Amino acid sequence: MKLGKRWLPAHLLVWTYAVLLIVPLYYFLASAFKSNEEIFAHPFALPSSFGFGNFRTAYDSADLGTAVANSALVTVLALVLTLLLALPAAFALARSTGRLASAMEKIFSLGFLIPTFAALFPTFLLAAATGLFHTRLFMVFLLPATAMPLSVVILVQFMRTIPREMEEAARMDGASTYAVLRHIYIPMCLPGIATVLLLNFLTFWNEYLYSLVIIGPDPEQRTVQVALPTLKAITGTDYGVLTAGTVLTLIPVWIVYTVLQKRMQEALVNGAVKA
Repeated sequence: MKLGKRWLPAHLLVWTYAVLLIVPLYYFLASAFKSNEEIFAHPFALPSSFGFGNFRTAYDSADLGTAVANSALVTVLALVLTLLLALPAAFALARSTGRLASAMEKIFSLGFLIPTFAALFPTFLLAAATGLFHTRLFMVFLLPATAMPLSVVILVQFMRTIPREMEEAARMDGASTYAVLRHIYIPMCLPGIATVLLLNFLTFWNEYLYSLVIIGPDPEQRTVQVALPTLKAITGTDYGVLTAGTVLTLIPVWIVYTVLQKRMQEALVNGAVKA
């Protein structure tokens, strides 16, 4: 009984935090099915109907189908390229010892200190110099560069938990460096890889500034985050359409999180146990 009273403040804080998250989410989802009159007259009431008119208007007005496809293409290719670069780099740093390896790891960590706006103008000049300005291809190359510091740091920590004896045993059986990475390190680092994929997916999918500057507002190439604000100019203050369009752009995020959350939770639990 004393233990229950002791944990009562913690339970109250948890439930208060849950309510603070659920109420705005409910208001957001309910507004996607309402007209402006319903939103302002009965903001927290259930919609009078669950028709998909707002979603169709948002989808057609901002051409969200093409925008979602562009975002998916850029995000998937950028994620693949990020892993192709980060996994070997993390593998080399995790296996290396000495001052040089430590210095290289610190160099990767310096990427956290570069502000987003500080690199905008040099990136613009680079895109123009390479002839990739107003193309999605440049974003495919740029996004992995921005994600390398976090990706390498996370993967290095996971790879360092793998016993050296496993690699030595594989070497004795004739395994190459590539085979050791593919058959030992990558399978045992799947929670870390899932964490990197999820965090980078959220960053790549929600990226707005560089997509707006580099790709531009071309309806054939713009990403979903650039297309979504055009609903404001097209529909004015139709908040039901605006929220419906936002919901459409969040569906891929929910799907990816649902797929990867179990692996990410494993990574968090393993880290807590080892700590």
